[in-house]
Amino acid sequence: MPGIVQKSIEVGRCSVNCLKAGNASGRDILLLHGMSFQAQTWRDLGTLDALGGAGYDVTAIDMPGFGLTKKCGAGPDAVLSGVIEAEAMRKPVLVGPSMGGRISLNFALDYPDLVGGLVLIGTVGVEENRGRLRTVRVPTLIVWGGNDHIASISNAELLNREVAGSKLLVIDGARHPAYLDAPELWHRELLGFLKENFG
Repeated sequence: MPGIVQKSIEVGRCSVNCLKAGNASGRDILLLHGMSFQAQTWRDLGTLDALGGAGYDVTAIDMPGFGLTKKCGAGPDAVLSGVIEAEAMRKPVLVGPSMGGRISLNFALDYPDLVGGLVLIGTVGVEENRGRLRTVRVPTLIVWGGNDHIASISNAELLNREVAGSKLLVIDGARHPAYLDAPELWHRELLGFLKENFG
């Protein structure tokens, strides 16, 4: 397995903690996290190893106030654009569960030229962007838990209906953090989506 390296990325006044793995010449994948999680979650789950082992250039970040990144006054868009610039990422695929999904979706809507793809897992705040969802023009995978009591399955269906060409995966019996309940299925579907759309 490729090694996982911890580093800090300076974004304005922020020192953003991240974990990196994979091939520097591979497709850029940027992993965000939910409200109760952090970059380390992706290491523990094996997602960093799975993506790195498949040849992708994967970076998992702690947003300000989470994990090892201190609060610094920068908004999510500034942090993401700063990380993308600092790491010279080429239209990364953003992977975001829950809060991270909201951040990823908002960023893709506000900065479409900086994003190459989206993986949205139990994303919260979908309704607030209802009027703009049809403007998403990148490959999109939507993952939801069949027993998600935090983000309604109707939001998954809304995303799937409005985002052209998107794929919806509902994991039966899974909770809000569906990827934690079915890691093997999650990794298989994620890698399949990436291979199909990005090689």
